[in-house]
Amino acid sequence: MPENTSSAATASPAVQSALKAAEAQRAAVKEFPGKAPGLARALQALGDAQREAGDIASAEATYREGLEVGTKLDLPLDLMANLRTGLATLLDFSNREAESLPFYEEAINNHEELGGENAEIAAQLRNNLAMTYKCMDKFALAEQHYLRSLETLENKRGRKSESVACVFNNLGSLYYAAGFPDQAKEMFEDGLQIRTEVLGERHRDVAQSLCNLGTACHELKDNDAAQKHFEKSLTILEAQLPQESRSYEAIGTDYVAMLEIIGEEGKAAALKKRMEKVLAAV
Repeated sequence: MPENTSSAATASPAVQSALKAAEAQRAAVKEFPGKAPGLARALQALGDAQREAGDIASAEATYREGLEVGTKLDLPLDLMANLRTGLATLLDFSNREAESLPFYEEAINNHEELGGENAEIAAQLRNNLAMTYKCMDKFALAEQHYLRSLETLENKRGRKSESVACVFNNLGSLYYAAGFPDQAKEMFEDGLQIRTEVLGERHRDVAQSLCNLGTACHELKDNDAAQKHFEKSLTILEAQLPQESRSYEAIGTDYVAMLEIIGEEGKAAALKKRMEKVLAAV
């Protein structure tokens, strides 16, 4: 058992219940080794509960214990896939990206081998893995996983789905970071088209896609189009204040910076004043 569980996390009813279940399954496996799948499920549930309670160290130890049990007792592939998924995402979101990579790769292979609905889980994990590679400046590997994710999701859900639009947006961000604004613009346009059709013209994610597209247009010196996209994005978000205050301010700040770069100081100053007034009123 992990001994480093924080008192606050241990006090969580969900963690307490999961701890008791895991203890019961440990005892059962000692007497009947064939009950090992039940222990693996209990450890996954415990790790999830500890993670939800904010006890990252104990969650990691629990997931690792589950994988150790699984490796020794040759547990079913779906159990191993889920434990590896839990550990991979835990490490990734704890700023330990390099450590997460092998667990992501193994989890993806497991889910793809299982097939069916698990193929979509693998696609989402590829999207996560691609983002991790992008953060590590490994752009070719990131592109490879994004494209595989996109292929699977398009086959499973069709082109007109938010998950497909999300991958297009992520591909655009990748190409932009890698210095390919033309390709970035193409991906952002595809993502925007899908989001507009699926979510409607006034959705917050549509506003984000417009901002991304505006940034790519600016990089390509098409500043008229860039301004049009930024202004439409801000109009969408302004209608959804105060819920979208942070996005409105962030995108507005980016737009102000762009206007100043292209010599539109008057427009930049006017936008700053408007933003201050609008945000003060919410």
